[in-house]
Amino acid sequence: MSPADTQQPSAPDDPTAHLPLLELRDGLSDVVDTDSALTETVEAFRSGTGPVAVDAERASGYRYSHRAYLVQLRREGAGSALIDPIPFGDLSALGDAIVDAEWIIHAANQDLACLAEVGMVPRQVFDTELAGRLLGYPKVGLASLVSEVLGYRMRKEHSAADWSTRPLPAPWLVYAALDVEMLIELRDAIEQELRREGKWEWAQQEFAAILDAPPREPKPDPWRRTSGMHRVRNRRSLAVVRALWEARDQIAESADISPGRILPDAAIVEAASAMPTDRDTLQRLTAFKGRGAHRHMRTWWEAIDHARRLPDSELPKQGPRYDGPPPARAWADRDPDAAARLSAARAAVAEIAEAHRLPTENLLAPDTIRRLAWSPPKDLDVAVVTAFLREHHARQWQIALTAEALTDAMTSEAATLD
Repeated sequence: MSPADTQQPSAPDDPTAHLPLLELRDGLSDVVDTDSALTETVEAFRSGTGPVAVDAERASGYRYSHRAYLVQLRREGAGSALIDPIPFGDLSALGDAIVDAEWIIHAANQDLACLAEVGMVPRQVFDTELAGRLLGYPKVGLASLVSEVLGYRMRKEHSAADWSTRPLPAPWLVYAALDVEMLIELRDAIEQELRREGKWEWAQQEFAAILDAPPREPKPDPWRRTSGMHRVRNRRSLAVVRALWEARDQIAESADISPGRILPDAAIVEAASAMPTDRDTLQRLTAFKGRGAHRHMRTWWEAIDHARRLPDSELPKQGPRYDGPPPARAWADRDPDAAARLSAARAAVAEIAEAHRLPTENLLAPDTIRRLAWSPPKDLDVAVVTAFLREHHARQWQIALTAEALTDAMTSEAATLD
């Protein structure tokens, strides 16, 4: 049956309140968690036709790992399936069964890594979120696109649930199944819009780039991403942040618990700012009075004491390690010419983005613009700028739209400065 027109109470300021609430057209299927059920599911999806809607649920904010705790699929001829990957560990048989199909994923870069962990790797993707960005939709969340493009209101109440919970409650499973319920219809409607606006080839290049992207490398000094780091003023305090962060990370990884649930960032920053001289002083800090912090008090104090005793030569340096240009806010003082180039380049890209109804960051990565303006190649011309953009992984459609405009903007700015 078609999604029901059943209405449920909505917030008074919900602009989608008048829309029919999306319901499961085939009802809620049982979770696949046995070998026999998985075998049936694999064969059903192998026999299905057309693209496959794919989604995955993680337990971000609850678990240390980013593994998938539920995988949802839907395909014509196969219906929908909810698969618990935990009993299996490996779902490569399922991945192989649909590998030749196009996988429709909303925000693919969020799910591809955890899907790959269980052996599911696509050869073709259609990213509905990215496509929505290319079409200039102001809101590109799945619920927003489903309401705007297809005219249905989606449930949102379980988006931040702990998906490592077992057994998963039925309302959560309904929510998860709805995430793939209309992805195929959404994909088809969006393709029509992309073709109508002359952006279909752009989307194809973007989808190919998703699959071609190398695995994300671990960021250097991840402890520097601690929230509230701007309050830490000296290298000794930075050493305390690093020591506490690393101690917390070891505990979190061992227990598979989100680090913030063991010790919040606020506690790390408070300790680094207060620089306690003994364990009793540490225990009196407000952020260390919680149950989680108190449980590992000995570990926290040993980490702080170690950082306090480090020789100056082993203290971390101020500022994160980064191979790119300095923050743009500092350019006017450090290199006024570069600041002028950046302003001209940004204005040129923004004008093109507006003309094509694109977010600026989807037209050209802000980091690429900064690098080009900070240290432009010699003998700047369109060919040189084109080579620079290609080297920094810009797609051909992006280069075609921006290379000439960037060259004109930066050479004109240089002539003005001269």
